[in-house]
Amino acid sequence: MFDAFGDRFNKMAGRTRFVVCRIFLHCRGDYVAPLLGVLNEAARVAIEEQGDLHLTGEELVKVCQSLLEATSYWQSAANEGDFFWKEEEAGDYVGELFTDSASRYLSQLSDFSPVDSNQPLTLPVTQNLIVMITVAYVGEVPQLETNLADIDALMSGLKTLINLHYQERLRAIQIHFSPAQLGDELSDDQVLENFPELIPL
Repeated sequence: MFDAFGDRFNKMAGRTRFVVCRIFLHCRGDYVAPLLGVLNEAARVAIEEQGDLHLTGEELVKVCQSLLEATSYWQSAANEGDFFWKEEEAGDYVGELFTDSASRYLSQLSDFSPVDSNQPLTLPVTQNLIVMITVAYVGEVPQLETNLADIDALMSGLKTLINLHYQERLRAIQIHFSPAQLGDELSDDQVLENFPELIPL
């Protein structure tokens, strides 16, 4: 994935290195419902603030912290990414990943519609939740530029995302999740069919 010679040459030339990475994490169990609440709040803030990077970063921190508190519910994970020496190319790749994440099964953003008074108060709660986090950052971060389909590596990666926010090194943040709202259910078969890259942890 990485061209070591080209990487070293560009560093010597003093060029800025942009990295784009996407992390998939599949959680399963009772913790899904409260985590879905955290994710919907993060999406609401991102929409209201029209992509304000600092405020979206604060929500990313909350999402990562919530995921780190739920390691016993982690089932599988995957990650992908690439680095660029041109910001425009990194931006194009962010756009590609956004389109792909948004098109995943049941992963469209919740519309935050008011509750219909005629609807039952109890909605079925899915036992499966896929979280997709895409970020772009500057520099080199070994904790994210490795295979994260390992519990220890993934924990380190999520903590690193938090640090990158506080170091103000993030240039783009996207959080998608499937299903996107309470009442939608994601079955085990649908997880396998729509997220084939996932590797059991």
